[in-house]
Amino acid sequence: MTFITPKSLRVALVAAGAALLVFPALRPSLASAADVCVPVAAWVAPGGATLDAGRVITDAARRRVVLLGETHESAEHHRWQLQVLAALHAQRPDMVIGFEMFPRRVQQALDRFVAGELSTSDFLKAADWDNVWRMDPALYLPLFHFARMNRIPMVALNIEPALRRAVSKSGFDGVPEREREGVTLPAAPSEAYIDYLLPVYREHEREGGQKEVSRDDAGFRRFVASQTLWDRAMAQALHGIAARPNRPLVVGIMGSGHLAYGYGVPHQLKDLGVTDIVSLLPWDRDKPCRGLVAGIADAVFGVAALAAQKPSRQRLGVRIETAADGVRIVAVEKASVAEKADLRAGDVITEIAGMPAKRNEVVIAAVRRQAPGTWVPLKVTRDGASLEVVARFPPLAQ
Repeated sequence: MTFITPKSLRVALVAAGAALLVFPALRPSLASAADVCVPVAAWVAPGGATLDAGRVITDAARRRVVLLGETHESAEHHRWQLQVLAALHAQRPDMVIGFEMFPRRVQQALDRFVAGELSTSDFLKAADWDNVWRMDPALYLPLFHFARMNRIPMVALNIEPALRRAVSKSGFDGVPEREREGVTLPAAPSEAYIDYLLPVYREHEREGGQKEVSRDDAGFRRFVASQTLWDRAMAQALHGIAARPNRPLVVGIMGSGHLAYGYGVPHQLKDLGVTDIVSLLPWDRDKPCRGLVAGIADAVFGVAALAAQKPSRQRLGVRIETAADGVRIVAVEKASVAEKADLRAGDVITEIAGMPAKRNEVVIAAVRRQAPGTWVPLKVTRDGASLEVVARFPPLAQ
């Protein structure tokens, strides 16, 4: 058992204060507390009570599992995660960090990077970053380098998208056990979680003009099955770390939707017998206060990011996968460049900006190279027909 001494508490508070110096964007803004429900640089309990920063960190360090949420494309959220990691590590150097961003098959790359055997570029290549996550790696590299600098083990929490799709299509029992990556039957989701996921499904899956989607819609139920499997896989990986003989402090880095209200990963962890959990979330300064309700998390921290802030680089707005004849579009985001160009799920990109699109990396690199205002030609196949499409990127990156 690790005992918290006055000295270690002072170290944690110094670390937290130092993080505010390193990340000046986390300093309090000029807006008054009355203008926001969670002031920048303040810890707040759902319901509105301000919390003592030292106590939040000390309590979290005593837990078995700490979950840190994020909006994937928010740089400010990742800065907050790094600040919390630094403060926790000051009290619990026996830490292991699990990342949603990596599927289990790339675990060896994480081990080698932490051990100092891979450069950053070699690590991203070995971890298949452009295929497994595809976000700007600069958002996450400070977290990875923090782990490497302090020799903190990094663990891949995720599974292959193909497994989630297989369960979505055939159900858990319809996928052979040997193909489940060791994931066990998920605990049934609560009715509240199903209600929570319904608007998410509508936002990401419905196309304009489609009839209203209900809770009983077959596509939605498949989506719930896939999401529940995803939660279970990450919870199982975290449970495995927590069961190690040295009982390290387990920190999970994942999208906020997987931990909010205790519905996703926390629910699955409890089914696995892990109940000593704390969930912490960042809170954008302009996020509506009506969302700050009891149960959303154990505590939230005000960050300077604006919820409507746009990413700093161009985005096509699609989820893709490499196919035999090109790069298949799995899903198209609402109001994205891709949707405006009439790209659709199921389309196969065969050429982009005059280059053959044989792998995901080709499409990703081509999009990243585009300057604001660029018009980019694509060739796609749809239902056996070849089409030419023009993606029009806005004057400012969206």
